[in-house]
Amino acid sequence: MKATVTVMLKTGVLDPQGKAIAHALGTLGFKGVEDVRAGKVIELELAETDPDRARAAAEEMARKLLANTVIESFRVSVDG
Repeated sequence: MKATVTVMLKTGVLDPQGKAIAHALGTLGFKGVEDVRAGKVIELELAETDPDRARAAAEEMARKLLANTVIESFRVSVDG
């Protein structure tokens, strides 16, 4: 079963990578980009076949390793 963990900086946390991307887009001629937030996507292939257990396992992985929950939030999606 595939689980996808999307990790983003929490609102209010400075995002220098996002600012750099927004600036670069402006220099390339893309107008109207007001804000950019950069994050990461982690895809996990799990042996678990129960969607609820797969989600719980991925959430635990995110809390313990994949996200710094002090400054980052995460969401998990599971595809059968």
